[in-house]
Amino acid sequence: LTMIFCILLIIVTVNCLSTVRNEPWLRLGHGYDIHRMAPIEMAGQPVVIGGVKFDGSDAPAFELGVEAHSDGDVVYHSVVDAILGALGLPDIGQLFPDNDPRLKGADSSIFMKEAYKRMDDRGYFVGNCDVTLICQKPRINVEHNGQNPKTLIRANLADLLHMPESCVNLKARTHEKVDSVGECRALECHVVLYLQKKENELNIS
Repeated sequence: LTMIFCILLIIVTVNCLSTVRNEPWLRLGHGYDIHRMAPIEMAGQPVVIGGVKFDGSDAPAFELGVEAHSDGDVVYHSVVDAILGALGLPDIGQLFPDNDPRLKGADSSIFMKEAYKRMDDRGYFVGNCDVTLICQKPRINVEHNGQNPKTLIRANLADLLHMPESCVNLKARTHEKVDSVGECRALECHVVLYLQKKENELNIS
């Protein structure tokens, strides 16, 4: 019986691979981004993390801003690069160059929507998304006007990726006051996710 089961498993696996051909059932992606921070007067814009502004509106006001051509959202940028990387596409800097005047101060949700469209067009969806934000400050797990920025970030990601919040994880940690991140001169983010082929795209017979 064990031998029969193994043979059947091999047949099913080969069948799946042959029907999907060059498009694997699962694709893994990793994204990373880092941005410098400076006094808000010099940066010209507030810190934005996962669509949440640390200017007293969505989250507590923070004395530093982020230096970037767009809004400098390290979480969104990392997610976008993870999706593009999983699909084998050019990175975010090639698709949205930082010398394009149309993108000056742009809301990074624009990049998220474009990455999602490209993924959807290829017949994939995000199965799980794991985000690690690294910054000494600002703190995201705090209460502000009855809301929690960390909760808002997870909700924003789930909404833009069209997936349940239970499949989005957000971890935040400091850098123990070490190097530029630990000295509040920068903030960075890592994202690991996997893309799964939609069932109707497999065409398994």
